[in-house]
Amino acid sequence: MSLGTKIAWDDTVLPFQLDVSDMRGRVARLDGVLDGILKQHDYPEKVEALVAEMALLTALIGQTISLRWKLSLQVQSKGPVRMIATDYYAPKQEGEPARIRAYASFDRERLTDGAPFDQVGEGYFAIMIDQGKGSQPYQGITPLAGGSISACAEAYFAQSEQLPTRFSLSFGKSTEPGVGEHWRAGGVMLQHMPKASPFVANSEGEGQILTAEDLVDGEEGENWGRVNILLDTVEDLELIGPSVAPTDLLVRLFHEEQPRVYDAQPVQFGCTCSEDRVRQSLSIYSAKDIEKMTTPEGKVTADCQFCGAHYVLEPGSVGFDADEA
Repeated sequence: MSLGTKIAWDDTVLPFQLDVSDMRGRVARLDGVLDGILKQHDYPEKVEALVAEMALLTALIGQTISLRWKLSLQVQSKGPVRMIATDYYAPKQEGEPARIRAYASFDRERLTDGAPFDQVGEGYFAIMIDQGKGSQPYQGITPLAGGSISACAEAYFAQSEQLPTRFSLSFGKSTEPGVGEHWRAGGVMLQHMPKASPFVANSEGEGQILTAEDLVDGEEGENWGRVNILLDTVEDLELIGPSVAPTDLLVRLFHEEQPRVYDAQPVQFGCTCSEDRVRQSLSIYSAKDIEKMTTPEGKVTADCQFCGAHYVLEPGSVGFDADEA
């Protein structure tokens, strides 16, 4: 692949459809987005891997939704990594990139020698959709289980949305010749849209977490199984790139399923924090409360957990008792 082609596909999400099996999907490649997210923080490598996986899932899921404002993914855990949070902001206008931001909260001294997902313990995976002013935010959760965050996302779609969904993800540090070591990520999302199975409709069973296979049977089940077998043949380097373009990958995997592609969605790192937002968040506090927040240097400070921006404000200029000037 030429450098120009590589750049064209990095930080994009490509929607596609498999006409034979009646499925939709996405192929995502992240490079600069991860650099923008991770360079703001000094995360241990295992925490970086979890953040990279969450960011990749966020890009894939965000592009499937008719979104006016924001999609958020969140992991809350009792393990060493207490929380991972990501936001996906829809493009303001057609042709503009979507924006992604992410951060993690963790106890460095509690991290173990285990795999990245071993660093999260009992907890839940949540998806939140906020369509903006005048709409009611939506939230769905599922327990952390399955050995990866992507497995938790698959369980969420099966349990909460009754949508058979499969993710195949790859992420890691790239060591391309002539380029400094940096994180790259790539993945495929498959989704089938059948009617809910009788198991779901009648709420039968023993309360176990549903899987995609619980939701399809007959011809739909055969299609789902066949396409997943094809996806199982994908290699990490095909997912993560940059040597194989997403369009070529779809032909390699699904040429007999008649893949159809649509316009790719560019994504970039972006944060929504600002001094005005900080002032707004502090506007609920009295002058007495603000005094307690004031540093020995006589300033009120705030840091954005997503992008690392540092704000320094005069105490008299914030809170509901702030000077009008």
